[in-house]
Amino acid sequence: MVTQHVLITAGAGGIGRAIAQAFVADGARVHVADIADDAVAEVVASSDSVTGSVTDVSDEGAVDRLFEDVRRDLGGLDVLVNNAGIGGPTTPAHELPFEDWRAVVDVNLHGTFLVTQRAIPLLKESDAGSIITMSSLAGRFGYPNRIAYAATKWALVGFAKTLAMELGEFGITSNTIHPGAVAGDRIDRVLAGRAEATGRPLDDVRTEALGNQSIKQFIDAADIAALVLFLTGPHGRTISGQMLPMDGDSKSTQ
Repeated sequence: MVTQHVLITAGAGGIGRAIAQAFVADGARVHVADIADDAVAEVVASSDSVTGSVTDVSDEGAVDRLFEDVRRDLGGLDVLVNNAGIGGPTTPAHELPFEDWRAVVDVNLHGTFLVTQRAIPLLKESDAGSIITMSSLAGRFGYPNRIAYAATKWALVGFAKTLAMELGEFGITSNTIHPGAVAGDRIDRVLAGRAEATGRPLDDVRTEALGNQSIKQFIDAADIAALVLFLTGPHGRTISGQMLPMDGDSKSTQ
């Protein structure tokens, strides 16, 4: 069995941590990059197969230091999971301050570019390189009052498809995954806040949130991780340049 060497941005919490845990369980060596230093320390302490770096992916110097760590700790790279991203404020486009727009673009798009650009030479040395870029339901539909987030998540589709075309000759696959609302503390807080703000029962708010989905349940982060492992494993070598929704057959972001 070949041991995969994996880098996951925003890998110390949420979807990223679920992906890290799945790779470790599969025998991989994993390096997580995350801006939260306590979370990085916690996930590194959880397994001898995990190393980590505290990294702001929008900072070019920090990304350079990240790859010094990756080369030292992993020695090579087979899989890059671009998971880092921020949502930005919820506000109409005409009221969005430019600095908030720029902050979202800096992390979601520029940060993904900086990390991927430095990963490509290492991935070319792999016998089976893979790039997974985490887009969103907002990368398939418009997202009112979240224009910066939606714009960057759509941009990542073109980014990943272009990488698939450029890197296919080196045996490197590139795909985007588009999760809907993921079960966990974050969506619970969102729904609780919505219920409190509107004075409605929490169950009604939850039912409404699932109303645009054929499958009436939120997405399990472990299922996203399982999809990542499939795409980057031996049975996913001819899947490239694809948008892969995991959203319960959602019809919109509303």
